[in-house]
Amino acid sequence: MQLTFIGATHEVTGSCHLVEAANKRFLIDCGMEQGPNIYENVQIPGNISDIDFVLLTHAHIDHSGNLPLLYARGFRGNVYATNATCDLCNIMLRDSAHIQMFEAEWRNRKGKRAGKEAFVPAYTMEDAMGVIQKLIPCDYNKEIVISDGIRVRFNDVGHLLGSAAIEVWVKENEQEEKLVFSGDIGNINQPLIRDPGFIDEADYVLIESTYGDRNHNAPPDYAAELAKVIQRTFDRGGNVVIPSFAVGRTQEMLYFIRQIKAEHMVQGHEGFEVYVDSPLAVEATSIFSEHISDCYDEEAMELIHKGINPIRFPGLKLSITSEDSKAINEDESCKVILSASGMCDAGRIKHHLKHNLWRPESTILFVGYQAVGTLGRSLVEGAMDVKLFGEPITVQAEICQLPGISGHADQKELLHWAGSFKEKPKKVFVVHGEDAVCDSFAQLLRDTFGYDTMAPYSGTIYNLAENVCVKEAEGIRIKKQETAMETAQRKAVSNVFARLLAAGQRLITVIQRNEGGSNKDLGKFTDQINSLCDKWDRK
Repeated sequence: MQLTFIGATHEVTGSCHLVEAANKRFLIDCGMEQGPNIYENVQIPGNISDIDFVLLTHAHIDHSGNLPLLYARGFRGNVYATNATCDLCNIMLRDSAHIQMFEAEWRNRKGKRAGKEAFVPAYTMEDAMGVIQKLIPCDYNKEIVISDGIRVRFNDVGHLLGSAAIEVWVKENEQEEKLVFSGDIGNINQPLIRDPGFIDEADYVLIESTYGDRNHNAPPDYAAELAKVIQRTFDRGGNVVIPSFAVGRTQEMLYFIRQIKAEHMVQGHEGFEVYVDSPLAVEATSIFSEHISDCYDEEAMELIHKGINPIRFPGLKLSITSEDSKAINEDESCKVILSASGMCDAGRIKHHLKHNLWRPESTILFVGYQAVGTLGRSLVEGAMDVKLFGEPITVQAEICQLPGISGHADQKELLHWAGSFKEKPKKVFVVHGEDAVCDSFAQLLRDTFGYDTMAPYSGTIYNLAENVCVKEAEGIRIKKQETAMETAQRKAVSNVFARLLAAGQRLITVIQRNEGGSNKDLGKFTDQINSLCDKWDRK
């Protein structure tokens, strides 16, 4: 009965943890690393094909994005998640695969001219579709028996539509331990979705620490602040361009704009149009509308009961095709344009920036975090000139931010969630935070509640039955700090052979599972394997 820490240890992204108990090996999350990487993550130990199932906290790519890679390496188990998370993963994993394949195609066009070997994507659309078929939708607050000795329950944690903290009971040799995985804990008073729920019992807790060292500023009146931006921009005759993450942030903006329109908060421009220019955002908005009863908060439900859709309104235009997107900038009337990506480093937003950055009458409004090295960060920090599609653009538009919008709980709310347990857990593990923050928040939990805490590095192994650390890993720093894309490129060099090796490991797993089969079937299987070996043996 042990827990191995794989990802999001002293880093904010790449969440992944392995539990081995009750004769099963399973993961909680299998996320992709994003942004700068500081520490090496250990590989998931053993054969990937031996992993029995995955429990998924929510659909964000830093928690779900490596599920297709898991499938490519031989995983064929089920992935259990809430209903909304399954629906969001259906679009987000396909989108991630599309990005992987597009990146590979682009690099191969360049590489071919330079005589370089073909770049292989981390995974393909086929891999994404394969693991999507393995998604098992689960209701909130309902205990689910996964197998003998393992049961789970998903609890609304208010971070994203469908997000959950997961309770896991594992029983082995008559000893039962309860683990709680917080996932990402949501900020309070977010539009549409409920505030985080609380769990009052646990033997072991894994808690995120994204904002473990700071508190959010007092939230502004978002609708009023957004209305001011729209008013002054339209009065100048310009467009409001909002780089917005397709899932979550776009729907929040629609919520506020509906309120602005309903309360006539923008004067002289009644009936203004709002464009959502992102196929992924359009699909995600539909999914939000499909999960009213299981995810919406009281305020949103009050609107629903009045016959009002909280994220739809007159003048809302959904842009699907590239022709739809191009037509937006051919229309000279004042408008609001919501487009991905939220950090301006890819997608259709770059086209809208090209058409609006040089216009002093337009506004570029940022409503989310802008990572170092992104175009969005450069604009927020006051860049006077940028390059788009190889063309220099002089920045003359108004650049502003709508502060205070965050999907993550701050330090105060993290402590509120952590303090909900009636009795002290045996151990509290702090994960999913920046390097120093993991250590400081672990200390804060010790000082505040007297918890026995640990901020593990990737590769740490903990014996849950005996409450003892079997292996305390040290953080292995990447010699040259690299981005997630650079990490993917480095690891993709041997990706084709790695897939072949994974297929072989899966074959061993399948052979072992056929023990006890009929002689006729086993003989036929043996002949097929030998025939394949004869064909490919390079000896």
